[in-house]
Amino acid sequence: MPAITPSLWFDDNLEDAIGFYCSIFPNSTHDSTEYYTDAGPGTPGRALSATFTLDGQKFIGINGGPLFPFTEAVSFTIGCRDQTEVDYYWDRLVDGGAASQCGWLKDRYGLSWQVVPDRLTELTSDPNPAIATAATRAMLGMTKIVVADLEEAVAGL
Repeated sequence: MPAITPSLWFDDNLEDAIGFYCSIFPNSTHDSTEYYTDAGPGTPGRALSATFTLDGQKFIGINGGPLFPFTEAVSFTIGCRDQTEVDYYWDRLVDGGAASQCGWLKDRYGLSWQVVPDRLTELTSDPNPAIATAATRAMLGMTKIVVADLEEAVAGL
């Protein structure tokens, strides 16, 4: 089966974005960059596109300009083992960006992320409807997901 590689359109800040993401995700590399030439349409020598890998996932980026901004219609989910991982990814990705709700945030480049502890999924899919409901209600009131608050919401059910 051919590989599926997400391609991301940046507003002329591709190389900065790659450096930012590679500094956050382990096992990440800036793999290659193509530059505009005299053939255009961009300024010769300016980055046109690049490939990079974030913890094993390949991406393509293009310096496309402001024509097509990111929206929440596409996001990347980071499944986290515990609160320490949630805090690590959340704190770094939201820096210069904006927190949303239910574990969603936009980073400084406008790309949306969902930082989700495994425990959230376990609780919201619990076969006991009271536990699933309590966990979902707790999540709906959060920005960053806090595992201890989820556990408190379902305690005693």
